[in-house]
Amino acid sequence: MRALSRRRRDDLPEGVEGVIGDLERPRSLEGALRGVDRVFLFPVPETAERVVDLVRAAGATRIVTLSSGAVATGFDTDFHLPVERAVEASGLEWTHVRPGEFALNKLWLWGPSIRAERVVRDPQPEAAWYPVHERDIADVAVAALLGDGHTGKAYTLNGPALVSHREQVDAIAAAIGEAVRFEVVKPRAAREYYLAQGGFAADNADFLLGFEDYSGAETGSGEQAEATWAEGPVPTSEEATGRPARTFGEWARDHAAAFR
Repeated sequence: MRALSRRRRDDLPEGVEGVIGDLERPRSLEGALRGVDRVFLFPVPETAERVVDLVRAAGATRIVTLSSGAVATGFDTDFHLPVERAVEASGLEWTHVRPGEFALNKLWLWGPSIRAERVVRDPQPEAAWYPVHERDIADVAVAALLGDGHTGKAYTLNGPALVSHREQVDAIAAAIGEAVRFEVVKPRAAREYYLAQGGFAADNADFLLGFEDYSGAETGSGEQAEATWAEGPVPTSEEATGRPARTFGEWARDHAAAFR
C-alpha cells in the first residue's frame, strides 16, 4: 500500500509506503504511480483529466473517488463533479464515494470552545442533518478499492439519523462526561467567533453559517435551510458494507478525548 502526500510523513501505519507528490502538479505523480493497480483519488478538478490519464498509463485498473453528496443533490457542479466525469471517461473500473456532512467538522468547529470554555456558540440550535462518521467513509472506500460488486456505483453516505446541533452538543457532553453549554448567538456574531478561531472554522465560516452557497456565491442571509430527505430512507454506508452506519453518539465517544 502506498500513501501520497505533498511532504514527507512519519506517521504512516506499518507497511504503508509514503511517497511525495502533488495532485496539482501531475508530473510529480509519475514515480508515485509506478506499479499501482488501484487508486483512491481526492478531488482536484483543475488537473483531474491529466491525473486520470497518468493513472491509466501506469497500468492501474480501478479508481475510487472521494466525492460529495452535494453531487447527488445537484449543488456541486464545479468541484467534485468534474473529477467524477474524468474518472468515468477513463474506461477504468470506478466507484464514487459521496459523503455528506462529516461529523468530524464539529470537532474542528466546536472543539476549541468546548475544550477552553465548555461552550458552543451557534445561531441555530435546531438546524439538523445526518452527520457521517469518517470511519464509515473509510470502510466504503476500502470495500470499493479491494472488494467486488462496487464498480460503476456512486454511494451517497450519511449518518443514520437526523441530529440537530443542540442534540449533537448533548451527545458530545455525554461522551466527555461534563456539561457543555449551548449559547445561541446571531449568525454574524457566530461568524466573528469562527473567523477569530482560525483554521477550519475561519476557512468555512461563511458557508457553514449560510452567508454563501456551495459555489461560493454570497447569499447575505446567514440562514440555513431546514434539512429534509425527499426520497425514502437516508442513504448510508450500510448499502456498501452491509453493516449499520455509526451514530453521532458513537462518533462523539470515539472523539471524546479530543474534546476534553
